Amino acid sequence: MAFENLLPVSDAVIAHAALLHEQSLFSQIKIHSRQDGLPELEELQIAIIGVRENRGAVDQIDIPVDFTSVRKALYKLFPGNWHATIGDLGDLDAGESISDTLYALRAIVAQLVKNNIIPVILGGSQDLTYALYRAYDELDQMVNLVNVDGDFDLGDSSLPMTNKSFVGKIIVDQPYNLFNYSSLAYQTYYNSQEEIDLMEKLFFDSFRLGNITSDLSSVEPVMRDADVVSLDLSALQAEVLGYMHPERVNGLNGREACAITRYAGLSDRVSVFGIFEYVLASRAETAAALVAQLIWYFVEGVNYRIKESLTDRDTEFLHYSVPVEDELLSFYKSTKSERWWIEIPFLEGANNKLKRHTLLPCTQADYVNACNQEIPERWYKAKRKNEI
Repeated sequence: MAFENLLPVSDAVIAHAALLHEQSLFSQIKIHSRQDGLPELEELQIAIIGVRENRGAVDQIDIPVDFTSVRKALYKLFPGNWHATIGDLGDLDAGESISDTLYALRAIVAQLVKNNIIPVILGGSQDLTYALYRAYDELDQMVNLVNVDGDFDLGDSSLPMTNKSFVGKIIVDQPYNLFNYSSLAYQTYYNSQEEIDLMEKLFFDSFRLGNITSDLSSVEPVMRDADVVSLDLSALQAEVLGYMHPERVNGLNGREACAITRYAGLSDRVSVFGIFEYVLASRAETAAALVAQLIWYFVEGVNYRIKESLTDRDTEFLHYSVPVEDELLSFYKSTKSERWWIEIPFLEGANNKLKRHTLLPCTQADYVNACNQEIPERWYKAKRKNEI
């Protein structure tokens, strides 16, 4: 069974949480404990799992991974007006080798996704994202990966995989299931020109930190089209995480990071969410409190998802045709949520896995810009990928 390697939440954490307010999250989360065992998966919509693996980290290989402080901080928060059932399935301990950990994590995530349960993975090194991606191998679909990170993490795919090269492995390893990779909040000085050029060559999306922070709403359509979202905690300013990553003097602040994770939760396509590069810091309580709130905001978003069937575009959407240069762009606006999509021409004979990507989430600003004869860059990149 995929879940047999999961360790229960420690008795000490449960004993500590038992003293919390009766309306706290602790009273609502179904917890994997030594006494009660795993909760019934059929009852869950969201499953939290810690992964005690950090050997893929380039700079922090010897730092232990422990989620005790995060659980204490999360359990004492109060839930919103939520309907989703949350489970804490405990921790996956590091295997004999990194590949063992990746294999076990992949099996767990695949089983949860097949059962329409959203895994929230709290991990050490971010190369664990590779296992989240490979969990989709059996689902016969292309995957959109969004990485909230100061780095592209392309690295050298010919070398053993690390937390700085896992995206490169995803790109080159078979089976080829990656449709799009989006990097949010990247910082140019952390990425080589070779990597920046490769992002352009592959028509991947990249959004600089300054562009994200000046308009957080630009994140929403990217998240709406994502399957897997991986957040590297080093994308946040060092001070907001108690200097967990002291060299990261610039980055997202706490409010911005929470808003981004809420956007991820709101997306009815996101089926796996991971928070990585959590290590013990000098001010562990500060870091744990913010990570707990990141999880809280993701769960908040999930509870406010709007189910919209894009197959009903003729009845539940307004259609706008905009001629731009030699193209006729088709925009759709939902009458329910007022969100926007733009249609990508589907090529006959193309990979059937791409059919679900013929409508690309966008913003109203994209429509307005198209009316001013500006073709949305994400539409252009998606169209080019479709043609290759």
